[in-house]
Formats: sequence, C-alpha cells, structure tokens
Amino acid sequence: MVAWGYNEEALVGDFLERALAVLEETVEDYELILVDDGSTDRTNEIARAIAKRNPRLRIITNERNMNIGFSFKRAVASAQKEFLFWQTVDWAYDLTHLRIFLELLKHYDVVVGIRPVPIRLLTFIPVIRSIYRVRARSDNFRKAVVSLGNFYVLRILYGMDFQDFQNIHFYPTAVAQSFTLQGESSFMAPELLARAMGHGCRFIEVPIAFIPRRGGEAKGTKLRSIVRSVKDIWRNWFRWGWRFRWSRRGAPKQIWRVAEPFILEEDVLRLVVPLFKSFRSRQPRGSTPSS
Repeated sequence: MVAWGYNEEALVGDFLERALAVLEETVEDYELILVDDGSTDRTNEIARAIAKRNPRLRIITNERNMNIGFSFKRAVASAQKEFLFWQTVDWAYDLTHLRIFLELLKHYDVVVGIRPVPIRLLTFIPVIRSIYRVRARSDNFRKAVVSLGNFYVLRILYGMDFQDFQNIHFYPTAVAQSFTLQGESSFMAPELLARAMGHGCRFIEVPIAFIPRRGGEAKGTKLRSIVRSVKDIWRNWFRWGWRFRWSRRGAPKQIWRVAEPFILEEDVLRLVVPLFKSFRSRQPRGSTPSS
C-alpha cells in the first residue's frame, strides 16, 4: 500500500495504524509506503515514530512540497512487493473487501475501484444517473460536482470507458513501474489507466465506496489544485492523449465489471459475490474512520 500526504498531522497517526492493521489481517507479506510531501507540521514526526515500531512502514520525505504528481510517482517507483495499490490519508475509500480485490489480480491485469451508484430504476436514465453519482462521490455537493466534472472531461477527451478515475486501483508492481508517466497532478491515476489500457491490459471494475473525510483539511478540490489538474489534463491530451483516443477506435474489450455479472467467468463470479451488496446503498456499514 502506498500513500502520500501534506500537513496531515491530525490524521496520519490513525491512518498508518489502521493501514498496518488491515494489511496484517489480509496478507502474509506487505509494506506500507508513505510519502511525506514536505509537511511543515508534525506529520513526519508522527509517521517516523510509528515506523520505529514497525519496520514494514517506510517513510519517504520530499525536501519541499512537490504536490501529488511527484509524490505519486515517487511512491509507485519505491514499491518493492509484487502488487501495489494506494489509499488516501483520510481513508476515503472502503477496503473491507481488500482480499477479494487482490485475488482478482489472478484473473485480470488491473483492478479498478469505482464509487458504486445504488441500483434503482431511475439510475438507468443517463441524466438521473449523474445525479445519483453526485450524491455518492464526495464530502459535499461542491466537491462532488468538481469530481463529476473531472470524470466527464476525462471520458470525453481520452475515450476511456471507466466508471471512475479517482479511486483505488490495484496493479502488478512491475506493470505500474513499466510506464513513464508525464502527469504532475491528480491526473496521475487516470494517466496510469490510459498507459495500461494502451499496453493491452485487462481490467475489472469493483465497487469501492467513498467515505467522507472526518478530520484534517482536504486539498484536492482547492482552486489551485483544480487549475493544476485541468492544465495537466489538457497538456497531456495535446502531447499524446488525442492519439491514444484515436487508437481506441475498434479496440477489443478490455473492461469487465462486477456490476455486469452476466459476462463474468464462473470462478470470478463466485469470488465477487460478497461485493454485490455494495450497490444497495451509498455508503457501507461501519465505514466511519477511526478518530
């Protein structure tokens, strides 16, 4: 598991303890990597105190605040285990079914988390479905609209038919590290998806619900971060994205979905049965982060 954060002293201790506990319960061999993005508060001090007690936690420190793109690439490049995925320091995504997500890497190249939209009759109507998506995407309406706007811009410009771009993704480490990423913002996760898609990888989308932030300060939807992300999306579209989108015409199927069980193989279907309840409600039970 990799993560990054800037001035997260209010959350980083609970996050690291929770992440270590989840990994300990789920897998036999693991590492947890935290990139401290030049924090000026006690984030680094708290993290290093925990690392002294658990050698499986590695702290990487940026000399100054370099923002998410640099930290993302540094975290991915530093991973040493067979598979990698990420989580936010505010524990924004539910990892109740972590073991299932990892097991799916035996059947697909990449596992992509999506914020599930409750299955209702109205959700099959495109415009209404977007309203349900807004309700399930973020802490409040404004942030949800920003998130949904980012989603549609990426869908239109890059032609990738994913149901979510800013969630947890699971990769074989060697695959994730094989690509040269050019992004410098939150565009990093969508860019990695595009690189993997261009490489011919097979994906499965799994429901991973969003959990509202309960402390600290969210930085991803600040105006400066939004502007940086928009610039990054367009800059990379002009560099290579338009060619990538053109190349997708007539491409073979690469995305499977838990929400479409009728096209899943039998052994995969048996594996993902516990995930179906994620589509019944917007937020999982017991999802409130520890404080």
